[in-house]
Amino acid sequence: MYNKINIKAFGMIAEKLGNTALEWDACEDTDGLRKELEARFPDLKEMKYSIAINKTLIVGNVRLPEQAEVALLPPFSGG
Repeated sequence: MYNKINIKAFGMIAEKLGNTALEWDACEDTDGLRKELEARFPDLKEMKYSIAINKTLIVGNVRLPEQAEVALLPPFSGG
């Protein structure tokens, strides 16, 4: 059994989730998290977004630590 994780969503990601914060049953890794999020919120499948764990932007599949704080970030725009 996994612990809960806190998910914070920003920008258009929060709009698609209908909330800026969720408490979620933790997954083993970020691939599993994406799969579960996209099953529950199908609009996410068509969006590009980044994941940060405990305020660190991740690349690829990363194991989720217990009680992780996860941020779902929309694409960054330069200026």
